[in-house]
Amino acid sequence: MPESGRPIRVVVVDDSAFMRRAISTMIDAADDMEVVAKAKNGLEALEVIAREKPDAITLDIEMPEMDGLTALRHIKRNSDAAVLMVSSLTVAGSAAALSALRMGADDFIAKDSSQISLNVVHIEDELQAKLRAIAHRPARKLVAHHDEDHHEAAHSIKVNVKDIDLVVIGSSTGGPPVLETLVEAIPAELAVPVVIAQHMPKLFTQAMSERLDGVCHAPVIHGEHGMPIKRGCVYVSPGELHTRVRKAGVGKYQLKVGPEPADAIYRPSVNELFDSAADCCGKRCLATVLTGMGDDGLVGSRKLHEVGAPIIAQDRESCVVYGMPKAVTEAGLINASLTPDQIAKVLSTLAGDRVLNADA
Repeated sequence: MPESGRPIRVVVVDDSAFMRRAISTMIDAADDMEVVAKAKNGLEALEVIAREKPDAITLDIEMPEMDGLTALRHIKRNSDAAVLMVSSLTVAGSAAALSALRMGADDFIAKDSSQISLNVVHIEDELQAKLRAIAHRPARKLVAHHDEDHHEAAHSIKVNVKDIDLVVIGSSTGGPPVLETLVEAIPAELAVPVVIAQHMPKLFTQAMSERLDGVCHAPVIHGEHGMPIKRGCVYVSPGELHTRVRKAGVGKYQLKVGPEPADAIYRPSVNELFDSAADCCGKRCLATVLTGMGDDGLVGSRKLHEVGAPIIAQDRESCVVYGMPKAVTEAGLINASLTPDQIAKVLSTLAGDRVLNADA
C-alpha cells in the first residue's frame, strides 16, 4: 500500500511495445499514479520488481521466455505489490485470467487483441480505477477490526433452509476465488436455487461457470434469458448483461436477462439482481455481498433489508477490495459479517431442515 500522499508506483509488464506505451500513457495520465519501470517478459519483470519495489504491477499473460502465470508465482512469493493481470478477450485468455486469480492476482483487465489499436484508450478509466482499488487494499494481516467509520456487525447468523426460497450473491474484484470456496461447499441436495452476479465480460463469466461446475456438487449453469430457475441449481449471470429474477407462476421463477438499464455502471448489476429478488421472494431470500470496489449492491440491499431478507457481507480482512461489503455494512443493512469459509458453512446447510449457527 503506497504511503499517504505519494503516487502509486506501477511496473508495466507486456511483450508488446505498443501495449507497454499505451498502458503507461494511461497510467501516467492519472495524478495519483506513475509508471516507474517497464518490462517485456516475466524474467525481466522479476528483476525490475525486485529493484523498484512497486505498489502495483500490470502483468500480461502471454509472453516469451517467462509467461505471466509463471511470473505471478514468483511475484506472490517475493513481493507485496498488487497485481492486475492484462488478459486477452478470448476463451483462452479468460481461462488464464481465472487461473491467475486463483493464484493470487488481485484483478484483471481484458484487452481485445484483434482491435487493440482502436479500443485500448477505452479501458483507461477501468485501468486506473482497478489499479487504485487494489493498490490501496489494506495489508490483510495488519488490518484493525474496527475504525471510527466501521459499522459494528455480527459475526454469527442463524439460517433455516425452510425459510429460504432463493440465494443471491453479488461479487466483483477478488470474487472468483471466493465463489469457488462457496460453491465447493454447496451440497448436491441443494434445496434452493442460487443466482450469482459477478462483474466480468461474458467470455469470462462463461469460463467461470464451467470452472465452478467442475468443483460444485450441484450443477452450475451460465444463465440465459427465460431460463427456468430450478431448486438445486446454481446460475451465473452472463457478463455485459443484467440478470433479474421474475415470477413465472405460483412458486416458480425464471431469469430475465437483458441490457437494461443501459446506464448501469456494472453489467451484470448486483443492484438489479437484488432488487428483483426482493420483489419476487421478499424475506425468503438470502443475499450475500462479496469483495469488490464501489458500492454495487447497496441499493438492492436496502430493498432486501426493507422486506426483512437476511444479508451477509464478506468481512473486511478477507476482501481483496473492501468496497461493496463495506457499503452495506456501514449502512447497517447486514445480519452478519463473515469470512468466506463461514459463508460457505451457511450455504452447506441448505440441503435440509437444519438450522445453522455459524460462529466466528
